[in-house]
Amino acid sequence: MSVALASDRRPGGDSPPPLETLRQVEQRVLWLATSIVDHANRLRPHPDGLKVGGHQASSASMVSIMTSLWFEQLNSADRVSVKPHASPVLHAIEYLLGQLDESYLSKLREFGGLQSYPSRRKDPVPADYSTGSVGIGATAPIWGALARRYVNSHFGPVGTGRQYSLVGDAELDEGAVWESILDPMVAGLGEVVWIIDFNRQSLDRVTPTLGSNRVAGMFAAAGWQVITVKYGQLLEELFARPGGEALRARIDSMSNGEYQRLLRHDADRLRGLIPGGGPRAGEISELLRDVGDDDLLRAVRDLGGHDLLALRGAFAKIDDTRPTVILAYTVKGYGLPTEGHPQNHSSLLTGEQIDELAARAGIDPTRPWTRFEPSSAAAQLCADVGRRLVRPETPAASKPTIPTDLGRTPGGTGNTQAALGRALIDLTRAAPDAAARLVTVSPDVSSSTNLGGWLNKVGVWSDAEHPDWFADDAETIVHWREQPSGQHIELGIAETNLVGLLGELGTTWDRWGQPLLPIGVMYDPFVQRALEPWSFSIYAGGQSILVGTPSGVTLAAEGGAHQSITTPSLGLEQPGCISYEPAFVIDTEWCLLAALARLGRPDGSSAYLRLSTRPIDQALAGVPSDPAARELRRRQVVAGGYPLLRAEQPALTIAAVGAVVPEAIEGARRLASLGIDVDVVCVSSPGLLFRAVQSRRGLGTASSWILDSLLPAARARPLVTILDGHPHTLAFLAGVNSVPATHLGVTGFGQSGDLASVYRYHGIDADSIVGAALDLVD
Repeated sequence: MSVALASDRRPGGDSPPPLETLRQVEQRVLWLATSIVDHANRLRPHPDGLKVGGHQASSASMVSIMTSLWFEQLNSADRVSVKPHASPVLHAIEYLLGQLDESYLSKLREFGGLQSYPSRRKDPVPADYSTGSVGIGATAPIWGALARRYVNSHFGPVGTGRQYSLVGDAELDEGAVWESILDPMVAGLGEVVWIIDFNRQSLDRVTPTLGSNRVAGMFAAAGWQVITVKYGQLLEELFARPGGEALRARIDSMSNGEYQRLLRHDADRLRGLIPGGGPRAGEISELLRDVGDDDLLRAVRDLGGHDLLALRGAFAKIDDTRPTVILAYTVKGYGLPTEGHPQNHSSLLTGEQIDELAARAGIDPTRPWTRFEPSSAAAQLCADVGRRLVRPETPAASKPTIPTDLGRTPGGTGNTQAALGRALIDLTRAAPDAAARLVTVSPDVSSSTNLGGWLNKVGVWSDAEHPDWFADDAETIVHWREQPSGQHIELGIAETNLVGLLGELGTTWDRWGQPLLPIGVMYDPFVQRALEPWSFSIYAGGQSILVGTPSGVTLAAEGGAHQSITTPSLGLEQPGCISYEPAFVIDTEWCLLAALARLGRPDGSSAYLRLSTRPIDQALAGVPSDPAARELRRRQVVAGGYPLLRAEQPALTIAAVGAVVPEAIEGARRLASLGIDVDVVCVSSPGLLFRAVQSRRGLGTASSWILDSLLPAARARPLVTILDGHPHTLAFLAGVNSVPATHLGVTGFGQSGDLASVYRYHGIDADSIVGAALDLVD
């Protein structure tokens, strides 16, 4: 999957700016980034006494890299994910380019000001990618590249350009990083470029074993081009002198800790420490004898990630036919008094140190936000780059109308998992323009989640067409036709990758002007593994549908290892997300269509659907045949629930969710035989009902009509709630009419068994419902 990029990547084909001008900009960026943090912590009043924070040292190690990238390399089509702790550097550059108003520089981490980490949605200058969740922001440009390629192949070109990730080396400890790098779809993404800030420090310490050779080998094994920028020009010149090879070997052999300690010594001490005690120590001592003190102090800090010429050369070597990683050796805190100290992660410069830095940068500390003189070469460079990076407005394509009802009434026996695949296929007939925007993603579970028919219908997406070697095999049920027109993307078994891609597919409506309808499908027991990165994608503006199926202890024979308990409450707890757990096939269709209609719009939201493989008699749904009554039922389903059975004089209400609705109906029947009439309500979205309750109490803006429809005050009775999940999910319903209640659900790990045994074990069978009801009405 190569991408066509211009061979001369220098913006506009211009000659590079003079190094002296770049160094002036570099020094000003360092000053501004450091001052932004200083003002937030030392100068701004803090009446609450809480730490503000910020990362002067982590920012300093990125200044040279980001100066080189922004002021020499970037085009307006490029996108950059900035490591979270370098956000002050990003804002400093935005200010110099005329994008960020000066008033924001004193508002880092202030309410309504600059966010703690780069944000697409909350910063005054929207970042290309939100970062802050370690490992997630780093991998986002990979999924952004795939999402853009998908849009290009379906709706015409929406852009080119590289996708850069600026990554801290400690971030490489995150499993999400390597899961993404190893996915087979990534090896051909030539537009992806990672730049590793290789400062060999984590939050607490100098990392003991992290070495570039090991990291380089791991990237290379995954098919990436690896470019290492280890030493700067001054050190390279020393290496070329007599004794220089011995010096290089000596530095190469040092542990991270030994090298970092050198940064804290004066020149005299360095002359004694650098040669070491090896057989070539004399050669090194002789070499250093001719090096002045200032030059020696500069040389020991002269790593490639701080050498603008070395960085320029590294960018020139990028091979656009495969992903590239640049391992740029840096010093954490470079240029600051705290450089190289193992505890400098959150350390802050004193007022005296700030004044010294200002003097070195030629800045009056009482006027910290001073720009370059308008006639200076540095000011002209900033103006030129600012104009170059202006992006044209992206025209937005109109989103096709999503139907609210596919018009059929399912009969017989069915399950909600199978209903998903059927609804997607039906949508291609009922609304082909809308269906053309659908894209499904799964982590190697398409066939086991009933997406086989959908795959056969639309094919699997790939940049290029590949042969289906089993196309003529009569025993093959799911046909793997990989082609640019496909609408399903298959990833390996890594849920974090799935939701990473899902989130980026969910941003194409405002990033590229082309709305997609992305649906990710995974086993519900693994939703929690994916929840944090999916939540972060929602925070970053991605709108998508996540389907967890099959779910709950209804999995039965799969055992306790594969039984999800806590996912039903996601809709109550996850911002930017509406959740549904439908009981019937028709409910699934209506919920899916409602969720699709909320995607790809400024006031839109994501959705989570919890589905099941349990076969249920669809006649139990009692779908009204009258068109108006059917429409009322549909509105109730997508609003959170509906009355399933109404008694003339109910003594009790049973509220049930999803797969256990048949138990609720059976319990009601048995109670009726005992002379206890019961209302049964089917809850399709606990989260929406909770929002309605909050709104009724003045704590939200959601409509609350559904509460009067579902649990009218005139029918307020003791309540039994039941679901295949943790019972707290529905506990709030007792407060709607302040009635006594018992809440049944799953609170412990299960074990393998038949459905009746498992339900009985967890107390969510009809016997448990009847027992709970009798206790309440006795």
